[in-house]
This record gives sequence, C-alpha cells and structure tokens, in this order.
Amino acid sequence: MKHFLPILALVVLSACAEQSVKLIPSEAFQTQIDGKDVSLYTIQGGGLTAQITNYGARVVSLWAPDRDGCLRDVVIGRADIDSYVNGEGERFLGACVGPVANRIGGASFTLDGVEYQLDKNDGENTLHGGFIGIDRLVWDVVEHTPRSLKLQVVHPDGLGGFPGNKTISVRYTLTDLHDLKVEFEAQTDAPTPINLAHHPFFNLKGSGEGDILDHIMQIPSGGVSAVDDQLIPLGHTVIIDGGPMDFRKPRPIGQFIDADDEQLRHGHGYDHNWIIDYNPGPGGLSLDARVVCPVSGRVLEVYSDQPGLQFYSGNFFGDGKTVDLFGKAVPFRGAFALETQKFPDAVHNPQFPDTILRPGEVYKHTCLYRFTAE
Repeated sequence: MKHFLPILALVVLSACAEQSVKLIPSEAFQTQIDGKDVSLYTIQGGGLTAQITNYGARVVSLWAPDRDGCLRDVVIGRADIDSYVNGEGERFLGACVGPVANRIGGASFTLDGVEYQLDKNDGENTLHGGFIGIDRLVWDVVEHTPRSLKLQVVHPDGLGGFPGNKTISVRYTLTDLHDLKVEFEAQTDAPTPINLAHHPFFNLKGSGEGDILDHIMQIPSGGVSAVDDQLIPLGHTVIIDGGPMDFRKPRPIGQFIDADDEQLRHGHGYDHNWIIDYNPGPGGLSLDARVVCPVSGRVLEVYSDQPGLQFYSGNFFGDGKTVDLFGKAVPFRGAFALETQKFPDAVHNPQFPDTILRPGEVYKHTCLYRFTAE
C-alpha cells in the first residue's frame, strides 16, 4: 500500500497532463471578412480558459476541470475560421444570436402600425435574426484583458428586415468563482425588437465524448411555452407537473426524451422555452438550470436576469456535418444548449415579456455559466 498511492497519483497526474489546455493558434482565425479583421482571443481566470473569435462573438473553446482536476473543452467549437464561415452543420455554435433570438412566426411583425417582412430562414419563419444575424457579423474589439473581452457591433437598419441601427455589445469575463459571465447591452435609433442570447453547446464529458443523455438536468420551472409543429409559441403555457418536461427535480436528460408527448414530438426532443421561476440572488441573477455530468463530475449552473430559458437537446446533430475542433463529428444529441432570453415570438404575443427597444432606452441582459465539480 505504501507504494500504491504514489503510483496512483502519478497515473492521475499523467492523465491530466495529457488533457491540459490545448490552445488553438490565433493564426487559424486570422483573416478579413467584409473588409474587417478577424482573430481569436484567449482569456483565462478562475481555473477556466476560453477562446473567443470576434466573428459572431463566438466562444470557440472553454476548458473546465473535472472532479480529478483534469481539463477538457466542454463546448462544441470549430478548428478554424473557414469552418465557421463555410462549414456545414450547426451554424450557431458558441455564437451571440439576434437581434431577436429564437423564432418569429411568419417571418413578419407589425410595430407602431408598420409591417416588417423578415428573412425566412427557418421554413416560413425567422430564426436567430435571419440569414445574416449578429452571429455572421465581424465585431469590433473594444477591450481585451487577461480575463475579459468586450466586443461591439452595429446591426444596421434593414438587415434581415429589422428596423433601426442597433449598437450591440457583449463582455465575456472569467471570474474567481469559476464563472463565464456574459453581459449584453444594446441601443437603437428606431423602435425595434431586441432579444439577444448566447448560444453555446455543452457536453460536460468533453467535446466529442458521446451524447449528453446521462447528464442530470434541473430547471426550476413549472411551465413551458406551448409550441406548434414549427416550434412557434401558441401563446399559452403548458403546466408540466410530473410530465416529461418537468425538471424541477433533477433527472437524466434522456429519461423521457422520446416519450409519447405532443410537445416533445414537435421539438424532436427538447427545444422549448421554460418559464423561469425568477428568484434573484446576488447581482440580481436567478438560477435557471443546474446540470451534472455523472461521468466527469462537472457541474454547470446557469444564472440570468431573463424570464425564459430555451433548452435544446441537440436533436439535429448526428448527420456527420458538425465537426468539432478535434476533428470529431458531433453525435446525435451530443451537446445541449441553454439560452437565457425573453420568450420566443414575443412580437406576436403581447402577454409575453416585452421585447421592443426604443431610442433612449438601454437593453441589458446578463447570463452566467458557473463550473464546479462533485
């Protein structure tokens, strides 16, 4: 026994050394798009390391320790800028999405008596801002420190059909509490809908390490926005007491994901807006979700000041088109997204939280991803 513990420690340290942070060289992202410089930026702090590109303000990689202190990349990203611009598969990996996240039914809306026609990039509907949302714009770097990166972009009047010149900023910060903090602000020179979201895809085992169906999910919410077969909200809440959508008590994501349930059939799994039971703590943020990976011991807690949380269980991965930065194809349900937001299609549902931003107002939205291990 006297010899066993040092040998075991050596094995663990060796395994962790093999899984240390592998930074992507910034040269893989250095190019120009629409006459603007693109690059890759690294921030570190609180035991986390993130790499972010100013193309779409995307988190490309995020390294977090497991229960043994071993580091793995826990988000799905791509290896170079060409893969984001020209690659097939999931478009929104790690991006900021908007100016209106999620779906707008019928790709149109009326505001102050004027009807606006939007891009139809999701059947007859608009998804995440249309064909060219903020995820496909090059953002300006406002500030870069060892622990934080602030980016800013102007989404111009008429792009995708949306009115107003919208100045949007996001600040990413790694804190001593093992958080990736995401802070949005936006202003406009004309009335316009704004509902920004950050769209990382997580696998707490590590990118490319199988599906996420064994992850234990908890969402403190008693209802979801009911949707039709195009995932457009119907305007009312489905009470989920005890049903397959009820995650108030922790349970595996995969436990009921294929249940005979109308809402699950519409989403091909989970792809719905949970109405958050807002209970603000420090900083005015409320716990939206808690996810535990039993394999790695990693724990992700999501906090925000928003009334809704879109939980998407990766139902359209698995066709081999989305390849991560390690060259691995993301398998079916190989990652999940938790998008803090206001409600989808609020422009057609006045009973939903208002998404209209007017000149002189400032939109603010903070979400926080906290990583621990157990």
